[in-house]
Amino acid sequence: MSRIVFATGNAGKMREVRMILEDLGLEVVSMKEAGITIDIEEDGATYEENALIKARAVAACTEDIVLADDSGLEIDRLNGEPGVFSARYLGEDTSYSIKNANLIGRLEGVPEEERTARFVCAIAAVLPGGQELTTRAAIEGRIGYEEKGEGGFGYDPIFYVPELRKTTAELTGEEKNLVSHRGKALQLMKEELRSYEGIDCQ
Repeated sequence: MSRIVFATGNAGKMREVRMILEDLGLEVVSMKEAGITIDIEEDGATYEENALIKARAVAACTEDIVLADDSGLEIDRLNGEPGVFSARYLGEDTSYSIKNANLIGRLEGVPEEERTARFVCAIAAVLPGGQELTTRAAIEGRIGYEEKGEGGFGYDPIFYVPELRKTTAELTGEEKNLVSHRGKALQLMKEELRSYEGIDCQ
């Protein structure tokens, strides 16, 4: 058992995933790199359901360990939007600069203390033999007034972390992986995988 297939085609996400999982001693590839090109409909009601939908679909095509994630931005003033629909907010093909501008516009005039938000991430694993695992983590922050930072992807340029005085797009890869929702959820999953007897992790 020598590799993990991560159910994504997002290059930015794969960079983060590889950095976090590198000390497992297992090769980590995207589903595209594994030659898996299926379309997956994410119609779950929760992050965990969507992550499991993706992991199960890819696991049906390979005998490798499969990981998948689903994450979202929850803005309190907008009743938790965009939430599980974060990737599809304003349409899947809409650029994040447009999505970010829309959310900033919807919060126009809202004071800083009421711009609270969080990133949430669920990681699902389907192991050879069919065992399923899930983990979840979050990072609290606020929605900024403009995009800042060139790193990260998605909503990172508008997600401001007061304790760090930076958006998640202004963090280095190493900094982000320590504090981000995906980084923390992957760390939890890494510990789950290490305790699974069928995986020879370092």
